[in-house]
Amino acid sequence: MKYQALASDILSHVGGRENINSLVHCATRLRFKLNDSSKADAEGLKSNPGVIMVVESGGQFQVVIGNHVSDVYRAVCSAAGLNEDSAASAQKSTEKSGALAKFIDVVSGIFTPFLGVLAASGILKGFLALSLVGGWLAESDGTYRILQSTSDALFYFLPIVLGYTAGKKFGGNPFLTMVIGGALVHPLMIQAFEATANGTTEYFLGIPVVFINYTSSVIPVICAAWFCCWLERQCNKVMPAAVKNFFTPLLCLVITVPLTFLAIGPLATGLGELLASGFQIIYKFAPWLAGAVLGALWQVCVIFGLHWGLIPLMMNNMAVLSHDAMMPILLPAVFGQVGATVGVFLKTRDVRLKALAGSGAVAGVFGITEPAVYGVTLPNHRPFIFGCVGGAIGGAIVGFSQSMVYSFGLASIFTLAQIIPPTGIDASVWGAIIGVAVSFTLACLLTIIAGLPQQNSAQPELPPAPVAEASADDILAPLTGVAIALNEVPDQTFASGLLGQGAAIIPSEGRVIAPFHGEVASLFTTKHAIGLLSDSGIEVLIHVGIDTVKLNGQHFTAFIQEGDRIKPGDVLVEFDRQAILDAGYDLSTPIIISNSDDYAGLENVNPTPSVYAGSPFLHVTR
Repeated sequence: MKYQALASDILSHVGGRENINSLVHCATRLRFKLNDSSKADAEGLKSNPGVIMVVESGGQFQVVIGNHVSDVYRAVCSAAGLNEDSAASAQKSTEKSGALAKFIDVVSGIFTPFLGVLAASGILKGFLALSLVGGWLAESDGTYRILQSTSDALFYFLPIVLGYTAGKKFGGNPFLTMVIGGALVHPLMIQAFEATANGTTEYFLGIPVVFINYTSSVIPVICAAWFCCWLERQCNKVMPAAVKNFFTPLLCLVITVPLTFLAIGPLATGLGELLASGFQIIYKFAPWLAGAVLGALWQVCVIFGLHWGLIPLMMNNMAVLSHDAMMPILLPAVFGQVGATVGVFLKTRDVRLKALAGSGAVAGVFGITEPAVYGVTLPNHRPFIFGCVGGAIGGAIVGFSQSMVYSFGLASIFTLAQIIPPTGIDASVWGAIIGVAVSFTLACLLTIIAGLPQQNSAQPELPPAPVAEASADDILAPLTGVAIALNEVPDQTFASGLLGQGAAIIPSEGRVIAPFHGEVASLFTTKHAIGLLSDSGIEVLIHVGIDTVKLNGQHFTAFIQEGDRIKPGDVLVEFDRQAILDAGYDLSTPIIISNSDDYAGLENVNPTPSVYAGSPFLHVTR
């Protein structure tokens, strides 16, 4: 129920239930695949305070929500009448998409469902590595063995998990493809692999089989799942309805599993080894350069959803090489944005931006950078750039140190533990720590020095407004300027009194103060309009300027947030008056009594056209 209104708004802005082809969610985003993207209203959805950002990339309409995305996902599914299976099903889209978009859509659909468990397993592996180095546990301890099996289970049986998610993504029976993954890591097949390693040859119907250890592998089971789903569709076309529920799975298994061991598996394994070797060639040529490029561009890839294309490569490196050099390089990229976000937190005077920066930085430390990027650094431009600069320099240091991870997980503070090699802490670990520290510190300092627009950090200081004595039915002037009648406002919605009775002020100073004792009922995300409720029940809307919502918060700085208590004279919002005028906007500011129908009358008690913030302005008659 908490997210019902947000879910309804999201559903209406994506074109309704009938426009949803499929829906999944990752750590922070709802990922819609729409039948017709032209029916979606991205700009309208961005105005919802519960939405951080909307991104259209990789053939997906991505709505960035934050860490509570799973709750919103369930609310959207409930509002749309979708269950988990129907939400994730990939029906044929009416739109054409490019090869890259299709690839990213497939990869994200396969890996997204178990991303949280994948990260948790990697973190646990990192802690166990740290425990061995610190001497807190030994490999012979029962505690270590239980926790090690817990952390290793997902990676060991990865073909089974991938078989299930790939089957769902390719539109087949996921339990069929899960069985194929199980066959790849069955104990008999592991024994056969060990036997062939000792010179024994195994045959299938007289055909020699090249057995490979498929534990922790990625590409073979995905290729086998695609073939199985294709074969399943062909069988269902020709099988009689009375028997296809039994014979289609039978044919799929007896054909796909042997074919996987004979051809699909070896070919896919060869492709995986080729990709791993190719990366190693590039990495060894200039590891510092690879680190600088990847550290600088990783967050750009995240914005456009292109990072999914690299995740299988990192997992393939783990399966083929038992280590990966990409993940450590991503750590400075993550902490560059965290550092920039902390810089914004320390520098800004905007209460809402400070709150976003604080929560975004905490999430970023644990590897979730979307709230920080979309809510803080990217909208302010320079902090995002400084984060990328920090990521580039830190990535170069990590690459030069040739740091590796020995277990897979999301790039987060816990990755530092996963970098510890089996032999113990060495120079590569210290190189990673230094790279992360440099990235964080540099991005933070650059943001503090030059990260925020000048008008946000260098507003002229105004003296405190003197506040007149007022009764519970008085509304003091919230601005200094020239008072005009409401019908003189150049906006018919306000001038007609449709929103309520009141007056307006053309401000001569860029500051809005509290006109009574009460609380902040609402603060628009663009900070140009504030809803207030007095202790005596008067509802007031202060709308700075006409059409200033189009500035999207630029030139405005808020010092309050929804629910805050206020008293007369408290500064609510400051704005750059000249910059708004230079941008072509009228600064007539309506002060509306939105519940004026509850009162017998409204009187303007200001005796002259000139009005001063904190002086008597309006009086309601009960």
